[in-house]
Amino acid sequence: MTEQQTYFQVGDQVIHWAHGLGVIIQLDEKSLSGRTRQYYMVQMSGLTLWVPVDQTDNRSLRFPTPKQDFDGLFQILASPGRPLSLDRNERRLQLIEQLKDHELASICRVIRDLTQHKRLKKMNDNDSSTLERSRNFLINEWSLALSIPVQQAENELSKLLVVGENNS
Repeated sequence: MTEQQTYFQVGDQVIHWAHGLGVIIQLDEKSLSGRTRQYYMVQMSGLTLWVPVDQTDNRSLRFPTPKQDFDGLFQILASPGRPLSLDRNERRLQLIEQLKDHELASICRVIRDLTQHKRLKKMNDNDSSTLERSRNFLINEWSLALSIPVQQAENELSKLLVVGENNS
């Protein structure tokens, strides 16, 4: 294998920006289009990804959020939501912009804001799928970081969102 600095090690739990929680199971070298690169082989629930080692600086992979950071995330979820555009196309672009940094805090804001939007207006398919994906992403990382069952994380999320609704 080519000598290259790797950030993650085999056995590390990681979060992929689009697919969520996974484990680095191997470093692998592959040649594609005449170019040889080193890849992290990441095993996820029912999915294996190959993430180029030299592209991890673009935040495609990150370590799970530390337990101590969740208090700040809980504050976001329990705060009043920010209004989203009533125009579905503008709202879609607004949500894409919010999520492009791949930070869990941004995902929490999207969940909070879409949950508030859902109380006021009927959601379209894009809104519903964005909310569902974001909730699943958060709940799985929450469960891992705090070592609690997924159902408990779901229940706590629902309670925090109700607090946010009452603070509106």
